[in-house]
Amino acid sequence: MLDLNPESAAEPLNVEELISCLRQRWRATYDLQLVVRRNRLYLQVMWAYLEQQSFPMDETSYREHIAEVLDVVNRLGLAGEVRDWLTSTRDKPRLGKALSLHLESRGAEGDSLIKEFLV
Repeated sequence: MLDLNPESAAEPLNVEELISCLRQRWRATYDLQLVVRRNRLYLQVMWAYLEQQSFPMDETSYREHIAEVLDVVNRLGLAGEVRDWLTSTRDKPRLGKALSLHLESRGAEGDSLIKEFLV
């Protein structure tokens, strides 16, 4: 379960914490993707999930992929926002409809980091 106390908001998100949240929240280990649209960066919870027979990754590959996504989120300093969103969104990923969170930077340093990913 994701911890929402103020100290945890600044803590980096890790793979185990994220997987635990997804399984607890939706009873499935959904895929996460970083998507760029109109010079904006989004974190998307996709409708495909690890437990599906047709899912294109095995568990090891999935964990490596999630670690790469979380590396970006953590480097942008947005772990707290992602935690809050994952625990509070009322939506659920559905076939053909991903959940999207606009990853907004904080200040000039955050702007330059996001621009790095928008190239």
